[in-house]
Amino acid sequence: GDPSPRNIRKNAFDVGEYGIGNLANSLTLGCDCLGQIYYFDAALNDSRGKAVQIQNAVCLHEEDFGILWKHVDWRTGKAEVRRSRRLVVSFISTVGNYEYGFFWYFYQDGHIEFQVKLTGIVNNAAVDSQEFPKYGTLIAPQLAAHIHQHFFSIRLDMSVDGLNNSVYEVNTKADPKGPGNPQGNAFYAEQTLLATELEAQRTVDPLSGRYWLISNPSVQNKLGQLVSYKLVPRENILPFAHPESTVSKRAGFMRKHLWVTPFKPDEMGAAGPYPNQHPGGAGLPEWTKEDRAVDDTDIVVWYTLGHHHVPRPEDWPVMPVMYTGFNLLPVGFFDRNPALDVPPSDSNNGHCHT
Repeated sequence: GDPSPRNIRKNAFDVGEYGIGNLANSLTLGCDCLGQIYYFDAALNDSRGKAVQIQNAVCLHEEDFGILWKHVDWRTGKAEVRRSRRLVVSFISTVGNYEYGFFWYFYQDGHIEFQVKLTGIVNNAAVDSQEFPKYGTLIAPQLAAHIHQHFFSIRLDMSVDGLNNSVYEVNTKADPKGPGNPQGNAFYAEQTLLATELEAQRTVDPLSGRYWLISNPSVQNKLGQLVSYKLVPRENILPFAHPESTVSKRAGFMRKHLWVTPFKPDEMGAAGPYPNQHPGGAGLPEWTKEDRAVDDTDIVVWYTLGHHHVPRPEDWPVMPVMYTGFNLLPVGFFDRNPALDVPPSDSNNGHCHT
């Protein structure tokens, strides 16, 4: 966010420029992952095509995650409670001064969570002893950290109970007060089909409780509902960089939170295959100009995560982890709570053990 000549160049494409996979850490037992762990090595190639192997690049493990579900019958005082265990698949990359942890969580109730964990050392610059920088925060004497943003494009090749899917935007709306709503308490969820690529370029709206439903139009559950998963946003933001700025042109995907495209095997990178060698407009902005149909077909859902960072002194010298992500929740995919068969924890002298 700093327009000075020495800092304006600091717009890094961590995937297209450096390679998130190539910079993956070798994970350490007891530090990066805990419990019963299975590691996967990463087989990659360097810039000259030579085979490279990163040991223990990906970690697979389970962990306790609090209460899965609970109810107490107030009449009898009897309680039923189940503990949640989630399956975790993760890797961590070091890109210069920053660490990015990428975590997929799979839960017993069928929902999936993606989370990016940001840590490392904030980018910084020396300042005059009397200066309080406009485009950053003083984090130590004569040292400032720049205000900045991170954007991640998550490519989701969706196949909800089959290959052909459709996407609906869901917004909650309030009925006006009147004869049908005399107390003014009525509100409802309204679904809108996103039938083409241009219609499916959307942004988050927390004021309407907006989420997106990915459905199979050919499959219904026993209640007659389309089997679906919903994409639920969490913290998000749009870029503050001007649309005509160099970074906005080269990373045009970040100006929308949702994109939907028909599946094409050569459409893999949201900023195009060569973001460093392109003046701008490649990737999603270019592909979606055709306004192709995305209803009842093989689709790819692209979700843009934006993380806004106004640094603070507590981020120095090493930044505590900050989080961004989203959730995918089943909607009508199951006929009832799929976690009902989770066994109770063993009880020993009034203490539960998993």
